[in-house]
Amino acid sequence: MAEKKAFVTGHPIAHSRSPKIHGHWLATYGIDGSYQAIDVRPDDFASFLKSLGANGYRGGNVTIPHKEAAFALAERRDEAAEAIGAVNTLWFEDGVLWGGNTDGLGFAGNLDDYAPGWADNGPAVVLGAGGASRAVIHALKQRGIKDIRIVNRTLARAQELADRFGIGVSAHGGEAVGALLADAGLLVNTTALGMHGNEGLAADPAGLPGRAIVTDIVYVPLETPLLAAARAHGLKTVDGLGMLLHQAVPGFERWFGRKPEVSAELRRMIVADIEGH
Repeated sequence: MAEKKAFVTGHPIAHSRSPKIHGHWLATYGIDGSYQAIDVRPDDFASFLKSLGANGYRGGNVTIPHKEAAFALAERRDEAAEAIGAVNTLWFEDGVLWGGNTDGLGFAGNLDDYAPGWADNGPAVVLGAGGASRAVIHALKQRGIKDIRIVNRTLARAQELADRFGIGVSAHGGEAVGALLADAGLLVNTTALGMHGNEGLAADPAGLPGRAIVTDIVYVPLETPLLAAARAHGLKTVDGLGMLLHQAVPGFERWFGRKPEVSAELRRMIVADIEGH
């Protein structure tokens, strides 16, 4: 049988840790397969997708800046991709190229691991209104959180998301964040604030009640300024690395036929890689 092949594509893509994650699973389960990073320019993306089948690929992951293009070009889309408006996972089913989005599943799976019962801990405040925010809001709605407050510097962008997701989702400008935190049980940062080279504090967690959980989808550094401040106030914190690991599970299962485990060993390996850079 031919080797099973999958990929991750973006532009740039050299920074991606996905090949390490999938490579670890391929080795762990003794699967004859490969998973490689392929840098594709936006102008070449459509022709890259057209040639997937001919090049023997079973599918792959899609990252920035191709997620919206993948959404437009996939022949069929799953419910999560439709709701989020972006595709991060591609696979063939009966010769048809499907697009899915596993970011929301990854977000929820990470919190399930480190903060069991989190979905009963609303209301939720979501910082940022970009693509990652859409995936997080979708996951929060799926898990039954009834009061979701989007905070964004540009109110119009937050309003666009509130309109998209409907009942229970509200839009707020940055100046409102303090008041919104007073009774919140979950604070999620989806902005780039707190990433290496962008060290600001996305919001001050001091205003949260003691029961609150604080999570950041940024995972470089593992403990962002927001998570450090939350921990200093005695709040439960969950870093963003598990979201990256859990979002990889459904694709691996589709391409290679086995549902992989997000193990402590895998996490240690990726943490060591992050800390080595």
